[in-house]
Amino acid sequence: MSTVYYVSHPQVRVDPAVPVPRWSLSPLGRERLAAVAGRPWVAALKAIISSDEAKAVESAMMLAEASGAPVSVMEGLHENDRSATGFLPPPEFEATADAFFARPTHSVRGWERAVDAQARVLAAARRALEAAPAGDVALAGHGGVGTLLTCALSSLPIDRRFDQPPNGGGNVFAFDRSTLRVLHRWRPLEDARIGEPE
Repeated sequence: MSTVYYVSHPQVRVDPAVPVPRWSLSPLGRERLAAVAGRPWVAALKAIISSDEAKAVESAMMLAEASGAPVSVMEGLHENDRSATGFLPPPEFEATADAFFARPTHSVRGWERAVDAQARVLAAARRALEAAPAGDVALAGHGGVGTLLTCALSSLPIDRRFDQPPNGGGNVFAFDRSTLRVLHRWRPLEDARIGEPE
């Protein structure tokens, strides 16, 4: 069985003056990724496919350094489009994200609708897996669309209850590459059980 690991980027440098897709990893985010370099699931990767956002590409490159796997960028894996609001202070962002998940067929404050983001990321993940070599692969992406993807693969409704833990990102869910069956939902990068079914 080959496994797909969806990795949400860990902590980033928050800079309201820089467009969110161009934010980079923070020292803590890089430290967390470096700490998993020796893990068996990382060493087994045959390919890493990344969102085109800077923080995801940086995460993919660090996984590549640890595994020797090639990195490619796939259009469509980016985070939900929030350009209508740009940067929002944390309390305002969290309230808007709550509404994004609670009203998936509506555009909340001009954001991309959750149902549209879900369809996009599911299609992009399928294309990525079709193009990737045989074996275990990682998708380097984002918490929001990652949650939408795990909901789709698990036949669950879009709901923030299934979102990644509130730990600043840096979480992994895994699914079977052949059947697309989810093996486990979000676990922190540091969790020794990554890849083991629930």
